[in-house]
Amino acid sequence: MHNKNILLTGTAGFIGSNFVPYFLDKYQEYNLINLDLLTYAGNLENLTECEKSSRFKFIKGDICNRELVEFIFSEYDISGVIHFAAESHVDNSIKNPGVFVQTNVNGTFTLIDVAYKYWMNKPFDYKEEYQNARFHHISTDEVYGTLGETGLFTEITPYAPNSPYSASKASSDMLIRAYNETYGMNTVITNCSNNYGPKQHDEKLIPTIIRNALKGNPIPIYGDGKNIRDWLYVLDHCKGIDLVYHIGKTGDVYNIGGRNEKTNLQIVDKICTILDKKIPKETSYKELITFVKDRAGHDRRYAIDATKLENELGWKADENFETGIVKTIEWYLEKYKSILK
Repeated sequence: MHNKNILLTGTAGFIGSNFVPYFLDKYQEYNLINLDLLTYAGNLENLTECEKSSRFKFIKGDICNRELVEFIFSEYDISGVIHFAAESHVDNSIKNPGVFVQTNVNGTFTLIDVAYKYWMNKPFDYKEEYQNARFHHISTDEVYGTLGETGLFTEITPYAPNSPYSASKASSDMLIRAYNETYGMNTVITNCSNNYGPKQHDEKLIPTIIRNALKGNPIPIYGDGKNIRDWLYVLDHCKGIDLVYHIGKTGDVYNIGGRNEKTNLQIVDKICTILDKKIPKETSYKELITFVKDRAGHDRRYAIDATKLENELGWKADENFETGIVKTIEWYLEKYKSILK
């Protein structure tokens, strides 16, 4: 039995770079071929712990480059794809939406179309050696739009994306669905809530709060700070992806959420409270909180119902926000320790 070669895209980014060490360690029979363009969100340093492994291969390149993707499939005989690569920073999507359409829509199309041609003879007819080849697409809860005060996103919530970013992710989800329906491809989609944890890009909310607090800079919070997000510890997300990739039902969608609804104000308050204990200054870090003009089209509330994943595949989050945020802050204190000198 030779090792299976799985293509993972976008793994120098936040979620992918947490997933790869976990997956590499858990499945000795997998070789992981990683494709990442190393744009602003990807950092090869995120994968240093994998570089020693003979089962880890990194290729710098673009998922939109069809020749490259075809080369990787044939060169490494790819028999599974887990697709993380995406432009994902909402503020950037407001300023420059074209890049999001290119990467998220065209890139996803390129990957799934190459996989289809490589694995299948014709619609609903897999080649003998690729009977179990699966394409797992990683998406977001933002495709569902925004929620009122109550209710949760489920797998059957209608799509109503509000930002260019979420519109491009919704489009990519639709392409995956079409390849399942039209060609009988073995696909699964996971939609996750906001992730937090080690290796997140500096621009995101939690690293920004920690970094500004340590520097003694104002901590910027959009609008009134009452936007609600459902926070999921990144390793819990990785475990959910693992389950869906291996035992999720073909053609199905699974929502992965932390059941940790918090306003941005609650997040900043919690982080400042922990920092006040860990690295006390003369005044509380809370005095640095400042409100800035709200983001355009800023969705008020997201929250995910992960019941299907819990009931059908036996997933449960190992971290709640109280435990996860402490681990996260400790990781960033190490990362930002030069600021503290």
